[in-house]
Amino acid sequence: MEKQFLTAKDVQKILNVKQAKSYQIIRELNHEMKKKGYMVIQGRVNKQFFEDRYFYKPNESKTG
Repeated sequence: MEKQFLTAKDVQKILNVKQAKSYQIIRELNHEMKKKGYMVIQGRVNKQFFEDRYFYKPNESKTG
């Protein structure tokens, strides 16, 4: 089963940042999620939300 939440160590490895920075990133993303009405777990971040915010995914444009 694939993880639904990432820990600070996961974020640290993925982004190649120090541990303190990974905790800062998690706090910022969780704050954004709280503002949108989601429940959060301190010290963990939703994997999908993290990927949406940190990885560029171009929109598929409809041409024709």
